[in-house]
Amino acid sequence: MSQRTERRGIHVDQSDLLCKKGCGYYGNAAWQGLCSKCWREEYQRVRQKQIQDDWALAEKLQREEEAAYASSHGVQTQSTTPPQPGHASLGPFSKFEEKKTNEKTRKVTTVKKFFSPSSRTASKKETQEGKTSPSISRHASFDTDQVSKDFVDFLKNLQKPGREIHKQCRVFLVNMSSKKDLGADELSECVQDFYQNLADRLMTHFKGSSESVEQVMDQVEKYIMTRLYKSVFCPETTDDERKDLATQNRIRALHWVTIQMLCVSMDEEIPEVSENVVKAITDIIEMDSKRVPRDKLACITHCSKHIFSAIRITKNEPASADDFLPALIYIVLKANPPRLQSNIQYVTRFCNPSRLMTGEDGYYFTNLCCAAAFIEKLDAQSLNLSPEEFERYMSGQASPRCSSAEGEWPHTGPGAGVAATNPVLAQLNHNLEQLSTISSRQEKVIEAAQSLQADLLSWTESVQREVNDILEKYPLTCTVSAIDANNIDNDNLPPPLTPQVFAG
Repeated sequence: MSQRTERRGIHVDQSDLLCKKGCGYYGNAAWQGLCSKCWREEYQRVRQKQIQDDWALAEKLQREEEAAYASSHGVQTQSTTPPQPGHASLGPFSKFEEKKTNEKTRKVTTVKKFFSPSSRTASKKETQEGKTSPSISRHASFDTDQVSKDFVDFLKNLQKPGREIHKQCRVFLVNMSSKKDLGADELSECVQDFYQNLADRLMTHFKGSSESVEQVMDQVEKYIMTRLYKSVFCPETTDDERKDLATQNRIRALHWVTIQMLCVSMDEEIPEVSENVVKAITDIIEMDSKRVPRDKLACITHCSKHIFSAIRITKNEPASADDFLPALIYIVLKANPPRLQSNIQYVTRFCNPSRLMTGEDGYYFTNLCCAAAFIEKLDAQSLNLSPEEFERYMSGQASPRCSSAEGEWPHTGPGAGVAATNPVLAQLNHNLEQLSTISSRQEKVIEAAQSLQADLLSWTESVQREVNDILEKYPLTCTVSAIDANNIDNDNLPPPLTPQVFAG
């Protein structure tokens, strides 16, 4: 599937999500862009061709071996033409195939015994078919008892068809227990064949009611995959575990990718948006704890709906498909879901194919596959960076800060660059910015205080100078005299008012 990077963000045409055969169903990167139906047809065609080629090669080798054997023993025959395929050559050829199969089985068994903890445990498993250790049995019982009970209760409503469905499911589980050595594709083929055959029979019983068939198939999938989960999820015959580790390391290495680089239309400064982002991350992480493919798809669907809600709240308008994929990539980078590749492969191999071909579950799952593929191939051009910047960020020599380009959207504040990477780093950056603000404010207060102190000193000096100037201009002279001594009218006063002089 092709991704194109534009200035406004990551864009994938909706036609790229559909099956390459043009059937109208959703495709999958694990199926080379085909839907489950077209992939099965293609897989069976290739497999049939491989069987025919192997048969032709085996016949050729058989003829060469017979010719070499006859030549080494001096057997002279009039006819040198290779034996025609018939009863005469079929016997030796069958023995030859049986011999090769026995040798291969013996080698595989020897290798398994060599790597197994003890040969006695392995032989015990082979001799006591269908029995498990008490601890494993208790664990399996804890996980499957409720599912089995719910399945039986559901089938009781179907009466006789329900008993037949339950019988077929039990027989299928017994058959699958003897096929643990098969590869993941072969196991998937067995499960999908069972789904298809049972769905065809149910369609006949319910007389074309697809809704009723879908309900029964959901319960069948839940019952079967809960019991098969431990043996078919991330099997040892695949490289799913290696891909999981590679994806986790890749996401860790991309911890510096910011929300602006992906042009995600979400503003986490809005409380409702932040809450939806947390819920989306929780849902995508919770996917690994589910055992049933349908439940894993439900986690993906819930995650996607929270993303759409966050975009709608930010933009105040319905979210578009172009807004969804960059936001989903951002959520995956923030969550780093455990065993992402194994979960994608498990759903791809063992989910009811109708869920992946149509509907919102199929659409959201296809977008998740696109997001995982984009993260694996993410480069400087995808993030609108120069190769030098990309290499510095990947090597840890530099870290992108809050450098929102002019005209870039959304603006989420000074700490958006770091907030887009990790909540702890976001809080640390916020605290550092607060300390920087407080420090600058403190410097301003100190400068103002020093200025006030200088003003007070200069004011005191100016007041002192003014006082001195006035004293110099108007000196103060004090004279000592008797009270009313200089009053000439004292003699004209009547006797009671005449000033009296007292010696003292």
